[in-house]
Amino acid sequence: MVADDLKIDPWSSTQSTDYSRIIEQFGLSNMNNLSIPNPSHLHRRGIIFAHRDLDVVLHAQKTGGEFGVLTGLMPSGRMHLGHSMVIEQVRWFQEMGGDVTIAVADLESQATRGVSLENGRNIALTEYVANYAALGLDPNLTNVYFQSTRSEVQRLGFKLGKRTNLSEFESIYGFRGETNLAHVQAPMVQVGDILHPQTEDFGGLRPIVVPVGVDQDPHLRLTRGIASKTNWFNIKNNNGPGVLIGLSVQDENADLLGQQPNGRIDRKKVASVFDMIVADLAEIGFSDINSNPKQGTIVVPSATNRDMIDIRLKLLELERKLGGMGLLAPSSTYHHFAVGLTGEKMSSSKPKTTIFLDDDIESVTKKISKAYSGGQSTIEEHRRLGGNPDIDVAYQYMMYFFEQDDAYLGEINSAYRSGKILAGEMKQLCIDKATDWMKNHQELRAQTEHLTHDFLARDAQ
Repeated sequence: MVADDLKIDPWSSTQSTDYSRIIEQFGLSNMNNLSIPNPSHLHRRGIIFAHRDLDVVLHAQKTGGEFGVLTGLMPSGRMHLGHSMVIEQVRWFQEMGGDVTIAVADLESQATRGVSLENGRNIALTEYVANYAALGLDPNLTNVYFQSTRSEVQRLGFKLGKRTNLSEFESIYGFRGETNLAHVQAPMVQVGDILHPQTEDFGGLRPIVVPVGVDQDPHLRLTRGIASKTNWFNIKNNNGPGVLIGLSVQDENADLLGQQPNGRIDRKKVASVFDMIVADLAEIGFSDINSNPKQGTIVVPSATNRDMIDIRLKLLELERKLGGMGLLAPSSTYHHFAVGLTGEKMSSSKPKTTIFLDDDIESVTKKISKAYSGGQSTIEEHRRLGGNPDIDVAYQYMMYFFEQDDAYLGEINSAYRSGKILAGEMKQLCIDKATDWMKNHQELRAQTEHLTHDFLARDAQ
């Protein structure tokens, strides 16, 4: 019997961790076929396990092109270790040359969680942004903004609303008739969040990558679908060799692309557009271009899959010159969930499930001491059967957060499985590592807290 389809809900407190099935069902790509430069421990350990179009970003980085990374924060609770894992990824992209945009979802927090805009701003600054410098983000290369004060985000979300419908929302999010409309509005604002860094006022056309937990993929699927619907030029692999390009006639471009109100085709206008496409492709090195305005297609026989990235960006530039939006579908990466201390999902609303970045050492020690263990019920059984680091929270936290040395991590993994390291000893190892990490982080926060307002974009001051 085929299992029921997985449901991924950005607002649920429980999520599937069947990552192989998630990759298959939602069309993600695994990381195996990518060459990651200077991989972080999250890459090396398979914690970042899947992506959408990350090769577009890596291509830009490799060729010296611009790219950006976007993330967001919900100003409704305290910052914990799970949040720091996202910032770790953002910092990695920043160190690779990407500019960083961080959205404060104060409108969503107000609408869905009852947090006022004033309180949302205070939480964002004191609980989140104040930690970003301590976690290594460069304030000079980071722009933090608020949904409520960036009109472009709201305008773009509203404008793109006509590219989707409630049926699509039901398919992606599982919405029903009783769904609060705030949960319908919030994703469209997020579409604006994700796509607006490509607009001319906020950095211009370039790849944007969004690192998320897999529970946030519905937002990425919605945004990618909407962005693709706006594109004026269809680009895909040809049935034979090369790349096939066609026109996407829409209400706003019909006249420009030669579609007359009476249904007839203005051949001169079509030919003019095709001439522009050919000229632009020649600029990036293609000479074997088979242009057929009568059939409405252009074939570039020598173009490869890798060339499609450059072709797509070039044609999006042309679209913008002609008056279109020219939006590139965002890239994304996906990481495993860090298990909560109790074995359930890590959550700010459940303090016993996580370590907060402002926890004192005594609290950290107590939480790890009580954490879910992968050890046996008695010392004798543990020595004989060994423990399971795959479900042991103390080991998992060292793997996710506190231990950078892969070799050392491998050693304690083997020793735990063989029974040489007991469950209590594993917890103590984690406590020692966590204590060092927390002390260092809190010292850095005290040293860098004065930089908080340096992270804010002009419209967030």
